[in-house]
Amino acid sequence: MPSLFATVEVGTAAERWPTLGLGTWHLGESERTNDHEVALLRRALEIGYRLFDTAEMYGEGGAEQVLGRALAHALREPGVRRDELRVVTKAYPHHGTPAGLRRACDASRRRLQLDTIDLYLLHWRGDVALAESVRGFEQLQQRGWIRHWGVSNFDVDDLGELLAIPGGQACATDQVYYSVSERGVEFELLPGLRRRNVPLMAYCPIDGGRIVRHRPLAELAATLGLSAAQLALAWLLHQPGVIVIPKAGSEPHLLENWRSRDARLPAAVLAELDSLFPPPTRRRPLATS
Repeated sequence: MPSLFATVEVGTAAERWPTLGLGTWHLGESERTNDHEVALLRRALEIGYRLFDTAEMYGEGGAEQVLGRALAHALREPGVRRDELRVVTKAYPHHGTPAGLRRACDASRRRLQLDTIDLYLLHWRGDVALAESVRGFEQLQQRGWIRHWGVSNFDVDDLGELLAIPGGQACATDQVYYSVSERGVEFELLPGLRRRNVPLMAYCPIDGGRIVRHRPLAELAATLGLSAAQLALAWLLHQPGVIVIPKAGSEPHLLENWRSRDARLPAAVLAELDSLFPPPTRRRPLATS
């Protein structure tokens, strides 16, 4: 059965994070749909989602605003506690200086209607020296504006450079594209993160919805009473040290993804998945959405 929680370790501290969350890419891009999106996120909270991923890039802050409205509603009502929530957002690389991160983080906090962001990521590697970004993250922690920090779209070499910087070992995650059809991270990046007890956060876990059109996968999933998307998610949740953040645009998809947590994958099914989507035999560039 998939693990429902992953351990995020920071220094001597450790805490449990849900292994299945909800992404918000493409939310907040139009005022006409904002109310519907807030309602969808509130429904996600009712279902049980407690991990949410967003970014200042998504809708140029619009996704953060939509998520912030949904969280504010939920926190005013019984049933959802702030200490249960895990909210992740990301800063543009050109905001990677201490001053830039301070401005960007403050803007994200206001849009999210949160005093403290649980996990703040550098969205991808830019031109700012990594040592400057680490210093900026540390200053945000000292202010109490963020609890943890990490990176996104960092491959092995960039991550190695980061970890060699004083303070870089505090990196709490690397968020990258990882799915059953895009397994390149398994060759070197994921094993390295596991050795350091750093979870990998998998975005595009169902390939932006394209995985549902893979007929052999759908046929295999049907033998378990699952959809292709559920099998793809269950397979990722089966991987140790992986947190999965699919996007869902409707209540049926929210429920479909949520129920993937209950799937059990027999050894024969895992072997068949390896046959359909062979693990990597050499290092590959990171997949991009």
